[in-house]
Amino acid sequence: MNRPRILIAGLGDTGLLTAIHLAKYADVVGISSKPGLVSGQELGMRLSRPHEWARDYWVSFDRYRRLDRVRTVHGTLTGVDLETRRVHLTGPDGIAATESYDVLVIATGVTNGFWRRPDLQSADQVAAAIAADHRRLAAAESVIVLGGGAAAVSSALNVATTWPGTRVDLYFPGERALPQHHGKVWSALSARLRNLGVGLHPGHRAVVPEGFGCDEITAGPVEWSTGQDASSADAVLWTIGRTTPNTTWLPDSLLDDRGFVVVDEYLRVPSAPGVYAIGDVAATDPLRTSARSRADGLLAHNIRADLDGRRAKRFTAAARRWGSVVGTQRDILEIFGPGGRAFRIPAWSRLQPFIVWRGIYGGVRKPAGQVLESSAIPVDRP
Repeated sequence: MNRPRILIAGLGDTGLLTAIHLAKYADVVGISSKPGLVSGQELGMRLSRPHEWARDYWVSFDRYRRLDRVRTVHGTLTGVDLETRRVHLTGPDGIAATESYDVLVIATGVTNGFWRRPDLQSADQVAAAIAADHRRLAAAESVIVLGGGAAAVSSALNVATTWPGTRVDLYFPGERALPQHHGKVWSALSARLRNLGVGLHPGHRAVVPEGFGCDEITAGPVEWSTGQDASSADAVLWTIGRTTPNTTWLPDSLLDDRGFVVVDEYLRVPSAPGVYAIGDVAATDPLRTSARSRADGLLAHNIRADLDGRRAKRFTAAARRWGSVVGTQRDILEIFGPGGRAFRIPAWSRLQPFIVWRGIYGGVRKPAGQVLESSAIPVDRP
C-alpha cells in the first residue's frame, strides 16, 4: 500500500510537532511562511532578551532530526481545492505552485499583534524584526503595556527586569490581569510586578485608532474608552489579544462566523473529508486550547486511526490557561498548573536540551552559527 501524503499547512509550534509525529508513517510535506520555527511564545523574553529567546524559540527546520523525512516548503498559502485535494501557494520568488494531499492539516495559527504575523519572511528579515523591536524598547525611558493576557504580563515583567530604570505601566480592562488563568497566578505575578515598580492599572480599555491593526510598537498618547485621561510613553505595546485567524486562503464553508476553522471533537473538519485543524486556528473551544494541550499527539493518532479504520480519540478542552507566563527568570522556568500551583525547574538552560529538544522534539542539532548578531542589538540603553 502506498504511503499517504499528508500536508501540514503551517509549521508553528503545533504544526511542527504534528509533522514530527506523522513523519514515520506517511509522506509529509510542511508549508511555512518562515524558514524555521519562529514561536509566538514568551513575548517578554523575545523583546528583552532576544538572544536567549532565539536559542529556544527560533529554530531552523534543518536542526530537527525527526523532520529529516519531512519536505518543507517556504511559501504563502493562497487557496485550496477540496475536490482535487490540492493547495495553492506562492514561493519567495513570486512563482505560484500547488501541492497535492491525501490528508490536510490546517495549522496556520493566528495573527496577533506585531510578533505573530503570517508574512513571508527570510531568516534575515526575521532577525531584523526581532532586533528592531528590542532596540526600540532599549531606547525607551517609559513603556506602556496594554492588555491583560500572558503576552502583556510577560512583556511588563521582562522589560522591568531587564531595564530597571525604565518606567513600566501595565493597563488592563478587567479587575485583574490573566483572567483565563487561575486567580492564584495573578496574585503571585502581580506581587512581583509591584516589587519591580511596574504600575498596575485595572479598568482601562484602550481606544484602538481607526485603521490600526495593533501590528507595531507605537509612541504617543493612549486614549481610554473607560473615561480616564490619556496616558503617554516612549513605547506602547499593543498586546490586547486582538487575534485574526490566518484563514484567508480557505473557503468560507470551513469557517465559523469569526473565521476560525470548524472542527468536531476529533479535530476533523466535518464539511471536508480528509481535512483536520489544530492550534489557535481551530475553533475547538473559546480558549482554543488544542494549541497548548499537546493535542498534536492526539491528532496524529486520529489521522492514523482514520486511515486504518480504527477508533479515534476525543479532544478534551482545558478549562483554564496554564503553563509558563513570564518565561525563564534567572535560569529558573516557572510553570503554573491549571489549579494555579507553581512548579519551578532550576537550571533550565542545562535541562532544556534534554526535556524539550530531546524529549518532545526527538533531537535538535546544534546551530551552525549565531542566529542573532550581538553587535546589532544593544544590551543597555544607548
